[in-house]
Amino acid sequence: MAQPVPPPAPRLNVVTMRTASYDRALAEERPVAFEFNGLAYAVMMATPRDLEDFTVGFALSEGLAERAEDLRSIDVARIENGTVIRSMLPDERAEPLRERLRLRLVEGSCGLCGLESIEEVLRPLPVLTAPPRMDAQALAAAAGALRDHQPLGRASGAMHAAAFCGPDGAIIAAREDVGRHNALDKLIGHLAREAIDSADGFILLSSRGSYELVEKTVRARCPALATVSAATDLAAARAREANLTLVALVRDEGALIMNDPHGIFR
Repeated sequence: MAQPVPPPAPRLNVVTMRTASYDRALAEERPVAFEFNGLAYAVMMATPRDLEDFTVGFALSEGLAERAEDLRSIDVARIENGTVIRSMLPDERAEPLRERLRLRLVEGSCGLCGLESIEEVLRPLPVLTAPPRMDAQALAAAAGALRDHQPLGRASGAMHAAAFCGPDGAIIAAREDVGRHNALDKLIGHLAREAIDSADGFILLSSRGSYELVEKTVRARCPALATVSAATDLAAARAREANLTLVALVRDEGALIMNDPHGIFR
C-alpha cells in the first residue's frame, strides 16, 4: 500500500523569522525483511531500491554466502508497508545460516548481550595483503565526484552513499540508502554480481567510519576505505588488525590518515 504523502514542510528563515514554501523530497525508509531457506533472518530499515544488490551484499557481509552465486534465487515480494526478500542458499551454507541465527537469538534491544555476542562482534578478520590501488590524487578526485553520484541524497538531504572508485579516483559504481551499512551492502552486492574485483580500487563512504563498515570492506576484500566523516577508535583498531588502509575526514582541504600499512601517503 502506498504511503500517504506528507504535507509540505515550510522552511524557516532564522534571520527574518518568516516561513516560506519549500519543495524537498523525502527519503524512502521501509522495513525490508530477509528470509534465507525459509527462515526469517533479519528486518532492516532501508530504502527499497537495488534490493537484489542489497540481498547479495548482506549475505556476503553476514558470512552466509561466500560468493554471489551462492544465492540460488532472490524473490522480492512487496507487501503492505514493506518488502520481504526470500533467498535460497545451497546445502553447504545451511550450517553457517543456523549458527548465525543461533547467535542472533541473544541480541537484545539494548544492543548485544552476552559473551558469545561480544566474541561474535570482534571475531577475527582476514588479513589483506594486496596494497591498495590509489593515491592522494585519486582520493581527491573521488571525493570531488561523489556528490554527482548522490541523486537521492541531493533531493532529500537524508541519504548515505557508498562508492567504488578506480585507481584514478573515477567512481565506477555507487549505491544510496538511508542506512550507511545498507548502502555499503548494496555496493558490495553490486560488485559481486557484476564480478568487479574489489581489489582494483577503493571504497568511499559519505558517512563516518565505524567498525562495522571497516569489517564489511575487509570481508569484501577491498584494500582501502575512505570516509567523509570521522572514524571511531574501534574502526581504526580493526583496520590495523586487517591491514586495511583507512582514511577519514576526507575534505577539500585534506584528510586524516588512520592506517596506512603500505605507506602510500608518505
